[in-house]
Amino acid sequence: MHPQQRGTVLRNVRRVRGCPRGHRAESMAGRHSRPQWPAVLSGPLRLAGDRAEIPRDVRAAENGGRRHRPSVAGLVRAPPSGSAGCQGGSDQTAEGSGRDTVVTRIHQVLATLGYGDAIGHEVLGIQRVLRAAGYESEIFVETADYRLEPLTRDYRDLVDASHPDSLLLHHFSLGSKASRTAFALPDRMALIYHNITPPEYFVGVNRTLARQCFRGRRELRAYADRCDLAIGDSEFNRQDLEALGFPRTAVLPVVPDFSHLDREPNWLVARDFDDDWTNILFVGRVIANKKIEDLIRFFHAYHTIFNPRSRLQIVGALSGFERYLASLHQLVVTLGASDVHFIGHVSDEELVAFYEIADLFLCASEHEGFCVPLVEAFYKQVPVLAYAATAVPSTMDGAGVLFEDRNPIHVATLMDAIVSSRDVQDQIVEGQLTAVDRLRSKDFAGTLLGLVDVILGRPRAPEPSVTFDFWQQFDAARDLEELRLYRPAIYQALPAQRDDRK
Repeated sequence: MHPQQRGTVLRNVRRVRGCPRGHRAESMAGRHSRPQWPAVLSGPLRLAGDRAEIPRDVRAAENGGRRHRPSVAGLVRAPPSGSAGCQGGSDQTAEGSGRDTVVTRIHQVLATLGYGDAIGHEVLGIQRVLRAAGYESEIFVETADYRLEPLTRDYRDLVDASHPDSLLLHHFSLGSKASRTAFALPDRMALIYHNITPPEYFVGVNRTLARQCFRGRRELRAYADRCDLAIGDSEFNRQDLEALGFPRTAVLPVVPDFSHLDREPNWLVARDFDDDWTNILFVGRVIANKKIEDLIRFFHAYHTIFNPRSRLQIVGALSGFERYLASLHQLVVTLGASDVHFIGHVSDEELVAFYEIADLFLCASEHEGFCVPLVEAFYKQVPVLAYAATAVPSTMDGAGVLFEDRNPIHVATLMDAIVSSRDVQDQIVEGQLTAVDRLRSKDFAGTLLGLVDVILGRPRAPEPSVTFDFWQQFDAARDLEELRLYRPAIYQALPAQRDDRK
């Protein structure tokens, strides 16, 4: 069996019971060597290549003070020269080239820095690369996990740290005070986009978040004329930016740091599940776009038809979506699916333990910008079965198993075909490890620094013209648009300035 472009297709697989836990780790031992995550230290950065380490000097002090960059030709997508809306596309329409001065400060700004999540890992990784390359680099936030607060500065300090010759890397999720502050500053800006979940997923389960997502996507469009480059952390996210009207886009690939999965497992929680039962695992926040209800239905079909000695473990934060969580508990009761376990948020060491005992990673999510847990499961040698939607197929990169038919019996049949066959598991895991190697061979540091060079080597975008009430006007226009769309009678009844109300 060979992984195809859309994943491994399983047909007519003979069921074989009795695959002992730990067989995969033993059978795969020595078959696939995994390069170690590059440590970004004060010396030359060393990145894992194909069975070798390729040294790349990213320090400003060496090579005559010049930083070595790989070619980034073709990474930046832009409309043809002269296209409307392409700011900085010609020297006649922009100010300065950016090479008249030396940029030494590249700061990051975002609303929240979380502990242990994918965005947090990326933000800290970017800072390490920039500092190793000789740049001053701070992280400005509204809020941060208490464990990360010493690594951050308050976003209001960004006003004093701002300078026209600095570059801001703005991680946009939802509209925030930090985002709006960054918008008004004279610094160059590159926007890094981690995707915004479509608001319709949260209607009925979290109206506040639904409104935030709706307004966040609208606010995002305001940055199309503000930033020098818009960067997605996946091709799916880059295409989303392009569809929203950003004229120049690029991809900075997610290259996860798996070091947190190399820790010794903490069995405090997982020990109760370390037996001869089949463990089906999902890792991710319990949130509506993850379609946990379908995950439960898929498992229930598998548990009922194929394997009553099985359980589903849902590992991830439970807070913030109590109404959705209550509906999931009600579904469990309705189905009589007693072997569904909501584990909640766990430490890295506890997460390792759950990966160690997992027989299959099952994902039913309908909307993902990347989905780091998929490649974490790859790394931990757990076969992955996932719904082929949004960024999931590109993240899996031809490995694992994808499905498009969400019929529970169909998915349960695929689950059984994987879990009951050693050979199928080994072939899937081998393909997944190969995908991990391809992912880790991507030059994250070189790509980041190359994109910095692209930004600094082009004419800069015009500085924003922001009046003191710019965002109040923006919010008022947004509220009027919402009234026009959803409450037209009220909109038509509003007095004055009726020129645009046709």
